[in-house]
Amino acid sequence: MTEPCLAVMGKENVLIGAGKCSVTVIPHLGGKIASIRVKDRELLQAPLTPLEARTRNMPFDMSDASGWDECLPSVAECIIQTADGERKIPDHGDVWRVDWKSVACSDHSVALRAHCFSLPLTLERTLAVTESARGWHLSLNYRLINEGTHPVPWSWAAHPLFSVEKGDRILLPPSIHSLQLEGSGGARLGASGVTVSWPVAALKNGGHTDLSVAQSPDSDIGDKLFAGPLTEGQNWAALERPSIGLRIKFGFELAATPYLGLWICYGGWPSRPGPKQVCVALEPSTAPVDSLAKLGPWSRTLAAGQSYTWPMQVDLEPI
Repeated sequence: MTEPCLAVMGKENVLIGAGKCSVTVIPHLGGKIASIRVKDRELLQAPLTPLEARTRNMPFDMSDASGWDECLPSVAECIIQTADGERKIPDHGDVWRVDWKSVACSDHSVALRAHCFSLPLTLERTLAVTESARGWHLSLNYRLINEGTHPVPWSWAAHPLFSVEKGDRILLPPSIHSLQLEGSGGARLGASGVTVSWPVAALKNGGHTDLSVAQSPDSDIGDKLFAGPLTEGQNWAALERPSIGLRIKFGFELAATPYLGLWICYGGWPSRPGPKQVCVALEPSTAPVDSLAKLGPWSRTLAAGQSYTWPMQVDLEPI
């Protein structure tokens, strides 16, 4: 139903799909999942600027800031100490900036590999699209390898930016009643690190807001929060879009990703002039903080020559 490779921008983009669901991946732009379409409706945040090559030190807000990227080995820019000395991790990590190499490709799946430059890590991601009577399913399997000679610290988060409209709803397991605030535009929810009630949260300047309901694009909202550590039965999150009759549901493995990052942006980011994001990102994560330099019980190290694997699934189902 699709051609496995579609020439765009003079390089090979990968188009896979099943039935009326198609996914476009751009290996040379950080393995970006640039498009997820169901019945000709685009689900991901559109590019804020033209799709162009990324540099090793550009901030994420100077890129197209769209689609679905992977954040490794940190989400926030930071400096860490390793057995090989001090290392600087750039904003949103390494792998969204580099050229991913193809491992395998078919009409329904694509496997790619990326090499970090700040740490000796290699990430492999296999993405497959299938169809069932209930809808469409994106199965993602990840493998991280330490190619170095010493143990390496790491953290990972998915970074899928889904387009939203006012009134769309974020669903979390009913047992979740609070989130930890990583950051909030204008400090509307308070200072970083505070606990915020879910779904109805208090505003710093008085009043309350329902965080589970998407607001209008002119709301000037940009908040990042975390849930977790999650327990059995809490390994899912969903975004319901009534206007297009679709539910986007993430399922993930608690052993690998016991935290869920939540980015809600309704015109509040980026701060530079120009178009703003209007999106929600459900981000299965290894840590409840954006910076690899912030240590805690969530901190992870991969031994030299060792690998670590984890799965994730996204179900696209009619509502």
